[in-house]
Amino acid sequence: MLYFAKRAAFLLPLLLLISVLAFALLKLAPGGPFDKERAPATAEIKRAIEAKYHLDEPWWRQYLRYIGGVLQGDFGPSFKYRNHTVTDIIAQGLPVSVALGGMAFTLSLGVGIPLGFWSAARRGQWGDYTGSFFAILAVCVPALVVGPLLVMGLAIQWRLLPVALWTSPAHVILPTLTLGLYFSGRVARLMREGMLTTLHEHYITTARAKGLDDTTVLLKHALRIAVLPVVSYSGPLLADLLTGSFIVENLFQIPGVGVFMVNSSLNRDYPMVIGLVLLYATLLLVLNLLVDVAYSYLDRRVKYE
Repeated sequence: MLYFAKRAAFLLPLLLLISVLAFALLKLAPGGPFDKERAPATAEIKRAIEAKYHLDEPWWRQYLRYIGGVLQGDFGPSFKYRNHTVTDIIAQGLPVSVALGGMAFTLSLGVGIPLGFWSAARRGQWGDYTGSFFAILAVCVPALVVGPLLVMGLAIQWRLLPVALWTSPAHVILPTLTLGLYFSGRVARLMREGMLTTLHEHYITTARAKGLDDTTVLLKHALRIAVLPVVSYSGPLLADLLTGSFIVENLFQIPGVGVFMVNSSLNRDYPMVIGLVLLYATLLLVLNLLVDVAYSYLDRRVKYE
């Protein structure tokens, strides 16, 4: 427990360091939030706008002003979406991304773990080849391809599901399939490799020597250890899914936070970019900590110091 307490104590310093790096990289990038097509009519108006948002100050002072607001729960105004704060936009889009990501995560594990388990239990047989083929196909075909194919087949050709938007339970199915199937292939491969490695352990040989049937050996003795690679992967996977997918959200016109991440980067919307970076970093650090806790619970041999 002391190890996990120390890890938790380092979360805030790590987030501050990430915010400094993100802010510095944005300032080093060419262009600004009010350049090119968004440029004001005159130089005087531009200077007035920059003064309003404190963009005329040194970058370190801008950062201190910004991080002071963050510590008070204020992520500042958005430069692109006028009359909206970053906090408001995240509060509106995050629940949608969390709902989509949670369902895609459930689908990934619900398909990937049984498929990988089944393939490993039938190594060298047709079941193994079939499962491995699906896993490789799911990994190699990105969501950018899967999504339009599902739309063409299930929405346009057969008219079984709506094409886009996020207004009813039926609208959830296509985005969840598009996002979840891709990651289910990765989970299946990790699960298969974990099972194959575990089945060569000495305690598995001992269990079989005691006369236990294959079902008991696989489910009771092998599964708990074989799933550890999936558990390790689930932390960053869940952080990615919960913060939204730009491709899927843009394809299905879903009002999540994934779209804002890319658009705000292109428009140099500094408060929005840093707010989303801190959101993703927080989820990633917390989920990785929870993964380590789950890892030590599943495998008693693992000791953290």
